[in-house]
Amino acid sequence: MYRLAFMMLHDKEESRDIVHDVFARLLDGDIRFDSGKARAFLLSCVRNGCLNVMRSQNTRERVMRDFPIDDESTSDSEAFESEIEALQNGIRHLSPPICREIITLHFNDGLTFKQISTQLQVSETTIYKHLRNALNQLRLTIKDMG
Repeated sequence: MYRLAFMMLHDKEESRDIVHDVFARLLDGDIRFDSGKARAFLLSCVRNGCLNVMRSQNTRERVMRDFPIDDESTSDSEAFESEIEALQNGIRHLSPPICREIITLHFNDGLTFKQISTQLQVSETTIYKHLRNALNQLRLTIKDMG
């Protein structure tokens, strides 16, 4: 059981903890099993415990990657603010004006293509085409910035 956990996690302490937790749950009576299939059941419990640990590690790693906490956050926030300002400026200068209206309704107000098409009395395909055009214009604006 330990070898299985170690093969999955590559961490001795975490692997021992997983196996320990399985036996602790058995002793506490939290889980019951057929003694004829004990080996398969115990290995499944270890595997599931490892998958839970891996899932939580992936979540932690994603949070740390997406929301880093460091001392240089002021310069990052200043760069972020300038990018947001450039993006808002790009939205103000979208042409034709319907692109600006569609991108605002879709991203600011959270309306679907169908809701926007009903509101503006145009087809959903038209909404899609104008939104694609607006996003392409904004990409070019941002590309020219950097």
